Amino acid sequence: MLSLNAGEFNKEKFKQVLHYIIWRCEGIDSAGKTVLFKLPYFSDFNYYELHEEKMTGETYRRIDHGPAPLHFNLAVGELESEGKIHHFDKDFHGKTQIKYKSLIEPEIDLLDESEMAVINAVIEKHGCMNATEISDLSHEDIPYMATKDKCSIDYELVFYRDPITSVRVYGPDD
Repeated sequence: MLSLNAGEFNKEKFKQVLHYIIWRCEGIDSAGKTVLFKLPYFSDFNYYELHEEKMTGETYRRIDHGPAPLHFNLAVGELESEGKIHHFDKDFHGKTQIKYKSLIEPEIDLLDESEMAVINAVIEKHGCMNATEISDLSHEDIPYMATKDKCSIDYELVFYRDPITSVRVYGPDD
């Protein structure tokens, strides 16, 4: 599989990742839009830390509530217009939560085994977190912390992560 060059965004692959995450998390009450911002972030950045290449090439910006994918609205809009997902509002502990439901099983043909392993690990570890918990965790991630407000988060910063968010086992030569 070809790796992505710096800055090369693969929209269709990002859509597959996002649709797959929506499909896997749709039964989780806390998995609203904020959680769906963070799960692709951790998937992309964990993959980069482990494999030193980008999975989707998505750009994530530092906003107040944690990293946000630049193309999220574009991707969900296209997935909705393609009849693959739909969104709805739901009351979640007295607040309106934007939820997404998959209408069909997602296509994952652009994702290889190692990418799926990372995405599934992220979902298993963080998928049941609520918006506050996953936002708080993302605020402790060095790439987010080292980025100025409203700026793009540099993937290379994963190599400075603390043990709380790092997924790579580093040896003495790393």
